[in-house]
Amino acid sequence: MIQPGSQPGESEVTAWIGEPAFEYWKKIITLIERKYPDVFVPEWLYGGKKHGWSLRYKKNKSFCTLIPEKDRLAILVVFGKEERQKVEAIKDHLSSLTNEEYEKAATYHDGKWVLFTVDSDAVVKDLEILLEVKRKPKIETPA
Repeated sequence: MIQPGSQPGESEVTAWIGEPAFEYWKKIITLIERKYPDVFVPEWLYGGKKHGWSLRYKKNKSFCTLIPEKDRLAILVVFGKEERQKVEAIKDHLSSLTNEEYEKAATYHDGKWVLFTVDSDAVVKDLEILLEVKRKPKIETPA
């Protein structure tokens, strides 16, 4: 996962992040494919030996980036100014851990860069809400 060359496949991702984290990897990808069909073409990016491979979802602007780290899955979401205002309005609907990660994230000129560790269904649920702030779903799913 940190070697240049060909992009990793499912078996490499699973071996690197572990089976439990890979289940969340699949849940996030399935969620994006279900709510945003034909919107994104996921793109593998190589960030050098230090950062390795990541899977970015982008259309015009960044949506999210799945980062397979050793024994864990992280997801990076960058919130612009207007998106941050929307997040502030819905923070009460997010878990305390997600709120904590959001609050401690650094804000740069291009937005607030929040790195979430995806290790529970609660985090996946929060990410579903936060990704809807980034982009309205193409397909609404019943609650």
